[in-house]
Amino acid sequence: MSPAGSSRCPQASRSDPRPYPGVVDPRPAGPADLPAIREVVTAAYARYLGRMERPPAPMLADYGAAVEVGQLWVTGQPVTGLIELTEAGDALHVGNVAVHPASQGTGLGRLLMDFAERRASLLGLTRLSLYTNEAMTENQAIYTHLGYREVDRHTEDGYRRVYLEKLL
Repeated sequence: MSPAGSSRCPQASRSDPRPYPGVVDPRPAGPADLPAIREVVTAAYARYLGRMERPPAPMLADYGAAVEVGQLWVTGQPVTGLIELTEAGDALHVGNVAVHPASQGTGLGRLLMDFAERRASLLGLTRLSLYTNEAMTENQAIYTHLGYREVDRHTEDGYRRVYLEKLL
């Protein structure tokens, strides 16, 4: 999992109690969203191509199956952000979170991560898990700021990954 987005959040207005005024909670992705999902992922991860020996795993993934089983959530019309969530034991695993570069810095990445926490709580799960690539150092700092702690590092599928979790 490699988030490609910023965690900076806008201030909530006093007249709008939502943490991200004007931003709608994610909705389940549908088949019609697949081209936009591919575009967001490609744009969001492009900045890592020069740091890695091969394209980031999310750029190579087929999102059709995740859409079909209800594991991919999107926001925006057209889609500007996405998060992939799967249950794994007592955890909700964040398989991918991506924000289109044009929407980075708006709080959308934080909204998506907050959504994952709320979803895990609704499902009765006690933690969130994720991984990011070792080369994506900005993401590691964001996750630490959000309360995640590193639990492991190892190479999987040819990628050097950092595994993190957050207890809820």
